[in-house]
Amino acid sequence: MKLIERYILRRATGMFLATLLPLMAIVWTTQALASVNLVTDSGQSILAFLKLATLILPSIIPLILPFALVIGVAQTLTAMNADSELTVLNAAGASRMTIIRPVLCLGIALSVLSFAVDNFVEPYSRMAVRKMIATAHADLLSSVVQENTFRKIADGLYVQVAARRSGGVLHGIFVADSRNPAYELVYYAREGAVDENGSALVMKDGEVHRKLPDSNVSIIKFDSYAFDLTDLTKMAGEATIRAKDRDLFFLLNPDPKDPVYEKNPMSFSAELHRRFTEWTFPLLFALIALVVSSDARSHREARMHPMITALLTCLFVRWATFYAANSAEESAAFVPVMYLIPLATGYLAVRQLIGNKRLEIPLTWEQKLNEILVRLRLAKVAPASDGNQSA
Repeated sequence: MKLIERYILRRATGMFLATLLPLMAIVWTTQALASVNLVTDSGQSILAFLKLATLILPSIIPLILPFALVIGVAQTLTAMNADSELTVLNAAGASRMTIIRPVLCLGIALSVLSFAVDNFVEPYSRMAVRKMIATAHADLLSSVVQENTFRKIADGLYVQVAARRSGGVLHGIFVADSRNPAYELVYYAREGAVDENGSALVMKDGEVHRKLPDSNVSIIKFDSYAFDLTDLTKMAGEATIRAKDRDLFFLLNPDPKDPVYEKNPMSFSAELHRRFTEWTFPLLFALIALVVSSDARSHREARMHPMITALLTCLFVRWATFYAANSAEESAAFVPVMYLIPLATGYLAVRQLIGNKRLEIPLTWEQKLNEILVRLRLAKVAPASDGNQSA
């Protein structure tokens, strides 16, 4: 690789990292904060939260990489054009491949990284997150024993405990159960404990209030009462593994007896084709950035900022493939569309670069766009072509 190519690669990589890290931090923080309630409600420690937040990270990397790359490349080449570096390269006789080659190398490397993360790292982290969430929901004991705090065990079921004693004995138990629309149950007990299997909450010396829809209330006192938790622990402890959580080998040869696969086999097919297409986005977005910003331009040209043009184009391509992937879960006719969109976009970009053409818009469109940009003060008025015009 030539010296100038290493220079471009170094600048583009630096701008890419400068864009990637803040974007990843923002998205990661947003996703991690969504799991705070899960950790706090199940009585997990801060280490459990950090583990869960770390496992979320691989799922956001393939989404952010392409956009960070297109911003980094477009901004780097735009800055080089503003500093007249692209003009000097053009005047010195350097071919356009001098600019294209280092960007393509970066795009290919990130595409390989995206493929590895999307097919091997992310499925493992997703499986771990599913199991961790299921375990947290199934650990009802840790939810129950939080003193003087109402805990939501399930929809319509709340528990509060006044104090916890040695040996797992609970004092001052309050249970509100409104899961059955025909009546509401409220349990009070002096003490109790969860059995060893976690299948029942055994309450002693208490009473249960049964309220009917007509507001009539019946009260029953008991010496000992076992509140069944079997269905809750069974349902909460089972992690539902979806198509996105499976690795590449399972998607290539799914188990026909898998309950999720039996319900919606098309989702597994759509996920497989998604992984075969979306890993190319870093390379595809790098080509789009090159088409938009790799040619030397005069500072007097009224045009939209190359980074904005590249981002809008990439957002449209990403939306189209996302729509096709979601539709492929319902109809196999959208599977070819998932491949057609990146192939067509890549073909047009390569054709533009090989032909050494500049990205131009029709003259009438350009005039209208120039007027809008001038009104928004995003561009200056283009100088008149009349030679008699005074300076």
